[in-house]
Amino acid sequence: MSALILDGKALAQKTETELSARVAAIKASSGLTPILATILVGDDPASATYVKMKGNACTRIGMDSMKVELPTETTTEQLLAKIHELNKNPAVHGILLQHPVPHQIDERACFDAIALNKDVDGVTCLGFGRMAMGESAYGCATPKGIMRLLEAYNIPLAGKHAVVVGRSPILGKPMALMLLNANATVTICHSKTVDLEGHIRRADIVVGAVGKPEFIRAEWIKDGAVVVDAGYHPGGVGDIELGPLSDRVAAITPVPGGVGPMTINTLIYQSVDAGEKSLHTP
Repeated sequence: MSALILDGKALAQKTETELSARVAAIKASSGLTPILATILVGDDPASATYVKMKGNACTRIGMDSMKVELPTETTTEQLLAKIHELNKNPAVHGILLQHPVPHQIDERACFDAIALNKDVDGVTCLGFGRMAMGESAYGCATPKGIMRLLEAYNIPLAGKHAVVVGRSPILGKPMALMLLNANATVTICHSKTVDLEGHIRRADIVVGAVGKPEFIRAEWIKDGAVVVDAGYHPGGVGDIELGPLSDRVAAITPVPGGVGPMTINTLIYQSVDAGEKSLHTP
């Protein structure tokens, strides 16, 4: 059995074509262009690269991006003031605060200051709570991207036993709740889990979101499982030992090219949605 490759790169490219048409329709009907504001605090090179990639994705589909760059010594109060300014700006339809921010800033307070209708990265507590309750909200970009990828390849979730390894507030926890809302039976594992191997051996769906290279061993995963690797580490490896699984499991996300492209794509997808809702609301 050769595993079905869940190709996030191909799906992201297909989605960008569709989003380009939606952005063109917004421009034609309103004369306005959706705008994603990206906030970068400090000079971390990796964060700057991520922000640039997000800006490039906006450009590819015809959106505009507003780049807000603040110095490393920015205070919580100064960052909050900038976020409130963007919240009130009707030309801005989505707001992204690039993680991490410098240590002196209360990151959670700043995330939660983002208006719900502009929280296109799904980082606010309010958005998380609404998502958990099945109410309208934008999901965290990586787990929502995974859900879109599973849906695109018609992976059945209802009644399946999903094991999520990791409990971060922007990946593991929302991932588990999204799967639960899709009627999967969900087990959340983490660094304090006893008999992690045993839990994984029983899983129909395994999501690696632990942040440690090849921490989840191939031998723990049963034949016919669906394997989703949300990790990426130097050397091009993820959180799961994928090599031995290609002829044993039902479906697998490659690293790179699986989950990664879906993260930025979902941010842009949700930004277009926010633009449509804003520009078409009287």
